[in-house]
Amino acid sequence: MNDYVAKMDQLRSGELDHLEIKPAEFMKFRQAWTDYPYRQDIVGTAQRNGVIIYRYHHVE
Repeated sequence: MNDYVAKMDQLRSGELDHLEIKPAEFMKFRQAWTDYPYRQDIVGTAQRNGVIIYRYHHVE
């Protein structure tokens, strides 16, 4: 789970452009995302085959 927190931190800092989550890892990611203090800024877009692409989108 800490790996997902680190990746979301990288999204926030601009080190990563996006984060791709496959269906098999969604529940683990979701737990990390739910506990993440800036989760409202990490926005997912559903793709084909259950893949979700998350990007950083700061909301003011």
